[in-house]
Amino acid sequence: MKSTLPLPARLASRAPQEPQDPLLRDLGAWPGQLVDSQLERRAAAHDASHYLLQPRALVRPHSADELGSLLRILERHDTGLTLRSGGTSLSGQAVTDQVLVDVRRHFRGVEVLDDGARVRVRPGSTVREANAVLAPYGRKLGPDPASESACTLGGVIADNSSGMHCGTEQNTYRTLESMVMVLPSGTVLDTADHDADRQLREAEPELHEGLLRLRRRVTGDAASTATIERLFAMKNTMGYGLNAFLDETEPVRILQRLMIGSEGTLGFVAEAVLRTVEIAPEVATGLLVFPTLLEATSAVPGLVEIGSATVELMDATSLRVAQASGTAPRQIMDIDVADHAALLVEYNGSSPEDLAERSGAAREHFVGLDLSADPGLTSDAAARAGLWTVRKGLYAAVAGNRPSGANALLEDVVVPVERLGETCNELNRLFDAHDYEQSVIFGHAKDGNVHFMLNEQFADTNGLARYERFTDEMVELILDAGGSLKAEHGTGRIMAPFVRRQYGDELYEVMRELKALVDPRGAFNPGVILNDDPRCYLQDLKIAPTVEEEVDRCVECGYCEPVCPSQDLTLTPRQRIVGRREIRDAEQRGDWEQAEALLREYAYLGEQTCAVDGMCSTACPVDIDTGDLVRRLRAESASRIEDLGWDTAARRWDVGVRAASGALSAADAVPAALPRAATAAARAVLGSDRVPLYSQHLPAGGGPRPEPQSPPEAQAVLFAACVSSMFGGSEAGEPSAAQALLRLCERAGVPIAVPEGLASTCCGTPWKSKGMTSGFERMTRTTLPMLWEATDHGRLPVVCDASSCTEGLEAMQAAARPDSPWAGLRFVDSVEFAAQELLPRLRVGQRLESMALHPTCSSTQLGLNESLRKIAEAMAEEVVVPLEWRCCAYAGDRGMLHPELTASATRREAAEVGEHGFDAYASLNRTCELGMTEATGKPYRHVLQHLEAATR
Repeated sequence: MKSTLPLPARLASRAPQEPQDPLLRDLGAWPGQLVDSQLERRAAAHDASHYLLQPRALVRPHSADELGSLLRILERHDTGLTLRSGGTSLSGQAVTDQVLVDVRRHFRGVEVLDDGARVRVRPGSTVREANAVLAPYGRKLGPDPASESACTLGGVIADNSSGMHCGTEQNTYRTLESMVMVLPSGTVLDTADHDADRQLREAEPELHEGLLRLRRRVTGDAASTATIERLFAMKNTMGYGLNAFLDETEPVRILQRLMIGSEGTLGFVAEAVLRTVEIAPEVATGLLVFPTLLEATSAVPGLVEIGSATVELMDATSLRVAQASGTAPRQIMDIDVADHAALLVEYNGSSPEDLAERSGAAREHFVGLDLSADPGLTSDAAARAGLWTVRKGLYAAVAGNRPSGANALLEDVVVPVERLGETCNELNRLFDAHDYEQSVIFGHAKDGNVHFMLNEQFADTNGLARYERFTDEMVELILDAGGSLKAEHGTGRIMAPFVRRQYGDELYEVMRELKALVDPRGAFNPGVILNDDPRCYLQDLKIAPTVEEEVDRCVECGYCEPVCPSQDLTLTPRQRIVGRREIRDAEQRGDWEQAEALLREYAYLGEQTCAVDGMCSTACPVDIDTGDLVRRLRAESASRIEDLGWDTAARRWDVGVRAASGALSAADAVPAALPRAATAAARAVLGSDRVPLYSQHLPAGGGPRPEPQSPPEAQAVLFAACVSSMFGGSEAGEPSAAQALLRLCERAGVPIAVPEGLASTCCGTPWKSKGMTSGFERMTRTTLPMLWEATDHGRLPVVCDASSCTEGLEAMQAAARPDSPWAGLRFVDSVEFAAQELLPRLRVGQRLESMALHPTCSSTQLGLNESLRKIAEAMAEEVVVPLEWRCCAYAGDRGMLHPELTASATRREAAEVGEHGFDAYASLNRTCELGMTEATGKPYRHVLQHLEAATR
């Protein structure tokens, strides 16, 4: 397909991958993985920053030893490398035109030590994953970056991450105890070893002596010492952590400290042990709105003095953006914002009494402040979440509304707290002077650390010139205030030209000598932290071509990736989106051969292996559901014959369900090898995305949907999902989820109706997920009117026995005309209905010892997981949701079309479940139960089937 879009004014530099490349031949023989997909390599090139370089190769080592052998190959070819884990860094430190090394996929793991006082982590695990493991011990990591759901410990260590609460006392530098490091020479050191310094001296004598020499140079220079002490009294991630030379005397300890915040330029941290911090069990949050920004920042020292754990600043533009969202609390909505600013404050307590005392002292302090609204200090979880929504929603509000093709730049600076107010005012003046609109200022006022956002078009030469002028003035402003140009986000490429200016010639030369000492070849992350090109920050800028709505809104932050079921198989949502950008970019450059090659790969990597589960939307700060994109692409690529076939199926869906059920029963009656061979042969002819592959784990077909019933005083209408009629139960004769619900309703004395015509209806998900629009529209016209009549025009709720079908019905209703009478229908999942209406009226007999739960993507998005747990806890003493829980990616028939997708998505959860023995295994959707049964070898059933058995 060809594009008529104009060529962009300027493109990021690109390094085409040539199959004759000797490096690639050697990497192909390397025991690690060389990714041979052009689409995957180009998609992996993108990170959260506004820089883009195309790597010469993408590789995935499985161990530190494999990384060591990789280093030897790269040395032979005089090639550099960049380590990449989460890809959430914002300063350009994770992009390269050399070899990109993925150290996320095979470097995961969290091990609790000393009853939670310490934790051993690997670089591919996220902060959220580590904190989830630590939570039962009442502990967490010190660093608390806002990207904690997606950023990995490799990046946290490499960037010396901090966050909203930890300040400089509990950041990575202060809490890291030991590490396993791989040096550029290939030397591997575990600094926890008692003789680690001796090992370093013997393996790297020049490095050992050089570190001592640099320490003598730094500590012997009073001006250098003063500069280091001044800059590192604040948050500071500019340049190398030269405070290591003041804080340590032993070379191996100096080197360990220097590795923190080195952004992958000095080596690889394969493992680390960190000290943890206590989780405050009691928290209160309030919002202080001041007439001016200067008044707000002037109040910060006093708030710190009374023990405020958090003090987050939001300027007037932030408040106006919050008001426009319509979700701001009354403290903001009720004021006419002029020059106002707000401080979000938080107080921690070890007990309710302790929190009450701290909150009381805070309220007394608030009386002396000139506030424009009531602070609303509260410990109510919902109210606190509402206050944080304002702060955390700023990025989404500004970035999501940027012009198509623009980049959202989130910058990060720090100044002494006493200079914060005037600095923020000057930043606002710079925004006005350079015509940057809606550039919000927010951040960690307690630390003098603020973030600000700019939207810029780098394809426009005028925009690029404006950005350069703004940066020059901003640098002068921050350094004149005695601050640092990077507090949390790392130097990267964006601030590398200004390191010398911030530290002075002497300390800059110390950094240069350090880099040469540790990495003589300059192979590790070249161009990052130290770069003598004064305009390097203006090179290799990312240009986002206009493609389509879902794609254009994406800021490439990567928050979606940890929740994506295909993350370890093909592409993530971010990569599916940037894959579309890469295809459009190739078209705009007139490289039709590359565009067509990428499109061919996208069919499987981008479309066929997407579960369209919508989980990405739960993590996306700009509310993108990549499943919507994939569904639309499937609709666009569907043939007329396919669409007609699915439309025909919608006409007689009752026949289709009976046929599927009969086929499964017939297959179950013969050796599994026969139906598997038959389906494999059909797939070879018709395609793996059209014909499901039979598995021996599949059950026989299910029975018919429940017969119609119209009890007087019915309290709800049952929509029994067709999926339970297609797939039978784990054991012969057990009731389906719908039958279990009917029995529970009878026992609880809650009458429920079953409508006429149910057999011919469906929630529409099979058509919607495949992009078969004609059949979906037909099923909408069949299902919603039937339910409208059955519910007495919406008077009764519709109760569905499968979570994905409940979500499907809501999606069907949303897709109907806005003026449709069916808008009055109310859909309730059977688990929520049972938890609220039935459970209080039921008596559970003998309780189980333990039950493993598998929530679904639909139950998560519908908010059903608490109801699921409530029912499970009524039946079992111990209820466990695995920490490695993810969407199973069975996705209707997707797990049968592409079994490798479900196998990959469930691998980690299945391993965790397999480590423990449970009395029962439950979920709330039949196909998800099938997927988990196949993954674990354990019989997963609907939680209502368990409840029905427990209440007999």
